[in-house]
Amino acid sequence: MAAFRLEVGELGGEDLRLALGVVDHGGPAHELHGGVVAGRHVRAAADRVRLRTRARPARHSIRESLPPLFDLVTPMPYVELQKLLDEANAWGIHGYEKGTYLQELSDPVIDVITEQIPRKNSPMSALLFYRLDGAYCQAGDDETAFSGGRSPRYGVFILGLAPDAGLLDADRGWVRGLWEALRPHAIGSGDGYINGITDFSDDRLRHSYGPAKYERLAQIKAQYDPGNLFHLNANIRPA
Repeated sequence: MAAFRLEVGELGGEDLRLALGVVDHGGPAHELHGGVVAGRHVRAAADRVRLRTRARPARHSIRESLPPLFDLVTPMPYVELQKLLDEANAWGIHGYEKGTYLQELSDPVIDVITEQIPRKNSPMSALLFYRLDGAYCQAGDDETAFSGGRSPRYGVFILGLAPDAGLLDADRGWVRGLWEALRPHAIGSGDGYINGITDFSDDRLRHSYGPAKYERLAQIKAQYDPGNLFHLNANIRPA
């Protein structure tokens, strides 16, 4: 994770996106089964010419900072990129999720993660970090209905996933425990992106959007859906 932190400073930019996932490895290499693996995902949104100038140096830097167990570099249509997590979130899988925003991957944050990751029970459960900067920061905080500020940050998703309800019960506690442990290091109240929340309580939604934006959205809701017909969601009640 410390290597990933350095890569963000060296490689971040308008056309290069970085993400980090911490999972139990279930791949073909026998010696890796049951081990905790951090996988780095670097995406360069560019044509082939710019890809050579941006992605290749990034690949070299990543390999030098922390040699990977294995890697894959390939052109990929954006639609296929959006499908990367589909199989891990297939219909019938039991899930529970919480999210937060972190300003930095500080040493105390890394200590929390190192302590908490071994406590999960299901090999499907995962911890994901998405670096949010570049174009993400160009919009103002009050210009969109997005639930979160627009300063450079990490979007953190703590995913409890299991093939059955019994195993999920154990990892539901793991998700909550890790979220609480990260909360002192989080931005604001610790409530993250709306799509990374399964506890849709009213106070949690208000914290995620912020009071001013929430009230603005409630006014829009009152205008277009005063009866709150569309309420089976992260619901903003009409003002």
